Amino acid sequence: MLSEIRPLEAVLNRPHALLEAPRFGAHGEVIYSDVIAGGVWACSPDGVVRELLAKRRGIGGIVAHADGGWVLSGRSVLHLQGDGDQRELLSGEGVCGYNDLASTPDGGLLAGVLRYRPLAGEPPRPGRLLLLGADGEARVLSEEVTWPNGIGVSPDGQTIYISDYARGVVLAIPSDGGAAQDFCRSPRGSVDGLALDCEGALWVALGDGAAVARFRADGQLDELIELPAGFVSSLSFGGPDMRDVLISTADNRVRPELGGTLLSARSAVAGLALAPVRV
Repeated sequence: MLSEIRPLEAVLNRPHALLEAPRFGAHGEVIYSDVIAGGVWACSPDGVVRELLAKRRGIGGIVAHADGGWVLSGRSVLHLQGDGDQRELLSGEGVCGYNDLASTPDGGLLAGVLRYRPLAGEPPRPGRLLLLGADGEARVLSEEVTWPNGIGVSPDGQTIYISDYARGVVLAIPSDGGAAQDFCRSPRGSVDGLALDCEGALWVALGDGAAVARFRADGQLDELIELPAGFVSSLSFGGPDMRDVLISTADNRVRPELGGTLLSARSAVAGLALAPVRV
């Protein structure tokens, strides 16, 4: 299902930690974050890497904004505008962080809310899936996720998928909120970032499972794709035909001393385009 898997040399050759939130930008540029070392980065087609936002840590999600720039997660959710100005979209008491982000077909913003610190050994506490609509109001769609991670929307817009890293399960939630159902379970590792293709299949990064899994629209495992990394954090589709795939990792096997990298690949099936955020 994936071919031509290889690291992006310009990213590979820079010291990084845990890379996340891979996105395709304009004119062949790719965007990504470094969760631990901090920053939002862009890599041009000719291999020039530049920092779009310095130092900000914990960015697990990046989504394009219709007015230009990028919507970023972290301790809050902000719109980093094309001129470098910042506009806060979400923040709140009791929030340990906003992890992954996605958008609805009409440009609403979906955000996973983490309400405990798992890496600090805190006891689990239910997280949230939020929808920020065009009216500026944030609605809680679900509190049945513990450690929210990758988010995606089905091709018909009726179902939202969200990874629960704590349980190794992807949940399916009605787009207007309601009871969550277990959609699929990781065959190994856990469930991290995700993306959908045009057939309604779900592609899920498996964290320390060192692979990406493709689940059919009925939730059945279709393929397990081994990757040259010990930890695979996320992926996205892009390119002119939506068959280019960008995969983020926490490590690499070519120059392991330099940490995480981005892998590029080609998919036999086109991905589902993500609408820009309009809030």
